Amino acid sequence: MGKSGGFTSMADAKATGSVPEIGVGMLGYAFMGKAHSHAMLTIPHMIYPPPAIPKLVAIAGRNEVAVQEAAKRYGYETYYTDWRKMMRDDRVQLVDNGGPNDAHAAPSIAAAKAGKHILCEKPLGRTAAESKKMRDEVMSTGVKNMVAFNYRFVPAIRQIRLLIESGALGKIYHFRAVYLQEWIMPHYNTPMIWRLQKALAGSGALGDLGAHIIDLARYLVGEVASVSAMTKTFIKERPTGDGAGMGTVDVDDAFASVLEFENGALGTVEASRFAAGRKNGQTLEINGEKGSIRFNLERMNELEVFWVGENPKETQGFHNVLVSEGYHPWWDNWWPQGHMIGWEHTFVHEITHMLDCIVNNKPVSPIGADFEDGYRTSVICDAIIKSANSKRQVNCQY
Repeated sequence: MGKSGGFTSMADAKATGSVPEIGVGMLGYAFMGKAHSHAMLTIPHMIYPPPAIPKLVAIAGRNEVAVQEAAKRYGYETYYTDWRKMMRDDRVQLVDNGGPNDAHAAPSIAAAKAGKHILCEKPLGRTAAESKKMRDEVMSTGVKNMVAFNYRFVPAIRQIRLLIESGALGKIYHFRAVYLQEWIMPHYNTPMIWRLQKALAGSGALGDLGAHIIDLARYLVGEVASVSAMTKTFIKERPTGDGAGMGTVDVDDAFASVLEFENGALGTVEASRFAAGRKNGQTLEINGEKGSIRFNLERMNELEVFWVGENPKETQGFHNVLVSEGYHPWWDNWWPQGHMIGWEHTFVHEITHMLDCIVNNKPVSPIGADFEDGYRTSVICDAIIKSANSKRQVNCQY
């Protein structure tokens, strides 16, 4: 049988009537650990036949009681309180790094050195320099690598990309995107969690939310040449949570930036965790020579589309298009048209893509974001911070 990255190829699997298994080691058991574990348990039932079956081998976390409970809840065979031990587990072939930002680099680099494929949560690194080290390591070892920019795997977003590639929008003039949440506002009395500390998070709303829409800007429009930006920290001290007093918030609560794309398009991106009433409010709009498209994550199965030249007597303004037909991206795995899918299904698509790339030796990019994409997003984030601090336009040096 042919081999691809140490695994039986899908062609061989189909010929023999079997599907290969890939042993997964999960780092982290909270928000993303839950989302990714749920997706992996769903894949064998809904993506049929799957490119591979993710086998939940091990999960790692610092709190033994919590990680043991997570292992029991999701069905992992083993748990570790030291991620280094998980990297030495030969059953683990794919490391899913869902840890906090300061736990992205070292475990991912160790996984690459151990010859294990890596799916790492965003942002890839806390800085462009850290992301570059991660990118360089996976390039030198040749393991498959992906950054978990899961919004690339919303069918409507993928459909936008396909429309742009087909030339349907013609030349792109504008990209604008906002990502707004409210959960860290003062009335929630959020203490000094790790997301508010530069040493642990790298940045605030920029890396937490902005990285997603910056990645989508690159994915849909193209490379960013330069940025101009402002950042703001509204609440500069918060209680430490242990009764020891107050801690200093040294990351941004919000940012706004103008992007200049290499292809001449103009963009704006904005993110805030102080947007009252916004739970997960991500919207984007693209204006092109032949039309415009709008997307709202809170209505993620829909697109608003306007085509230049339509008869105004028959249709005026934007059309609302339901992206749920069997010919739309990934929809043939789900329900009859009009029966909606949700946020959690992006992870099913994302991890399935990663498994397919491993088993069949396919490139992760451009459908998914590889560590090169993650690094380039980090370069843009760093340039935004530099522009805000210097109050000058900054070129993106990749």
